[in-house]
Amino acid sequence: MSTETNTVATYATADELLAAIQPAIGGREILDPATGELVGRAPEHEVADLEAAIAAAHAAQPEWDALGHDARRSLMNQAADAIEANAEALAHLLSREQGKPLNGPNARFEVGGAVAWLRAAAAFGLEAEVIVDDGTTYAEMHYRPFGVVGAIGPWNWPMMISVWQLAPALRMGNTVVMKPSEYTPLSVLALVHVINQVLPEGVLHVVAGGRDVGQLLSTHKDIDKVMFTGSTATGKAIIRSSADTVKRLTLELGGNDAGIVLPDADPKAIAEGLFWGAFINTGQTCAALKRLYVHADIYEEVCGALTEVAKNMPMGVGLDEANVLGPLQNKAQYDIVDSLVRKATDSGARVLLGANPSEDQPGYFYPSTLIADIATDNPLVVEEQFGPVLPIVKFDSIEQAVQLANALDVGLGASVWSSDRDAAREVAARLQAGTVWINSHGGVDPRIPFGGAKTSGYGVEFGVDGLKALGQPQVING
Repeated sequence: MSTETNTVATYATADELLAAIQPAIGGREILDPATGELVGRAPEHEVADLEAAIAAAHAAQPEWDALGHDARRSLMNQAADAIEANAEALAHLLSREQGKPLNGPNARFEVGGAVAWLRAAAAFGLEAEVIVDDGTTYAEMHYRPFGVVGAIGPWNWPMMISVWQLAPALRMGNTVVMKPSEYTPLSVLALVHVINQVLPEGVLHVVAGGRDVGQLLSTHKDIDKVMFTGSTATGKAIIRSSADTVKRLTLELGGNDAGIVLPDADPKAIAEGLFWGAFINTGQTCAALKRLYVHADIYEEVCGALTEVAKNMPMGVGLDEANVLGPLQNKAQYDIVDSLVRKATDSGARVLLGANPSEDQPGYFYPSTLIADIATDNPLVVEEQFGPVLPIVKFDSIEQAVQLANALDVGLGASVWSSDRDAAREVAARLQAGTVWINSHGGVDPRIPFGGAKTSGYGVEFGVDGLKALGQPQVING
């Protein structure tokens, strides 16, 4: 395998990129969730295609491993360069297929994140660790690749989460077979097409199939580890189906993240941070703020300040440069959001903003919605809405807020908002979540490990710990 710099095609438009990845004839139509217009056609891969991809990845893995860390680092940085050279075409395709706007923390942001995570995974050191050296015993810890990693991705951040999975896997010396969501296959096919202009043949594959393809990834004898981002229900199914082959798993599953606003917080100062914590990617983010608990002393002020921010955020077709919020990606998710809001309003909860979607416009647009004075056991509070809706619950004591935040069986992320960092950290330490942010919510960093508690999954991604999770620990003793 060569590590020489390859010539990378640069696509001026999303349509040029689509022409490179679409089947010559046939294929499944993918429609823009904002307009209903045709985006492109995705290949309909079947189990036989997955078998061929796994066989090719299995055959390529020993030589890929033999290249060593430095050579793989070089190729990963070249892959990041290739994405940057095609960033605008990738962002436009992503906007059309997923629905997210180009601007704000959306399509261009996601493509930039893919570049950042590739470069970060390439940069991490992974030297042998001396565990014991006391003059009598000497032991080192090494990490070896598993072999072939199966990666199953979601539709909300299809490009960036694909890179979260493939980057550490490739860096460790594994080869990768990816199965994208059936809702957003074109984005992942395009991303992998760009990356594969740099990588050696056989190292990275994408199979755009249906549920049968995903199920086979978790049972196939030649898949050594599965990485999955998605619902808790599907994660549990993967755990069960992977048992016979004792696969290693990294699972980032559903969340219903709580935020707690302490009485000393400044409502106007935190309002925009609260908004983006909840509404990034139009609320379609696993670690978004999905239920907000506010102390009674400042409850109305926070509700007012947050409403002022939310009502001024433009929503519309993603290719319009003015918009920062887009549609829900698919009809099924729209129906979930609409149903939960109806249950909240039917219960007598107070609508601060939204909750009245238009039936006249095309696309799966649901208006930015804030719901106050809602019961703690209302379905909108206890079920993950995954859309542009935030329930706001009043509390009287810190003890009550912590109890409510910890009451659910999920624990991906949480946040505490306060003018007193020490007070916020004390509350944060009591929350049952994999990550707790102070005065922000949902920000991830390729250097900082990220993973869930309780039924929000297990294992970590990002950082050196995330890289190690893609390797088999091996102790050499003596």
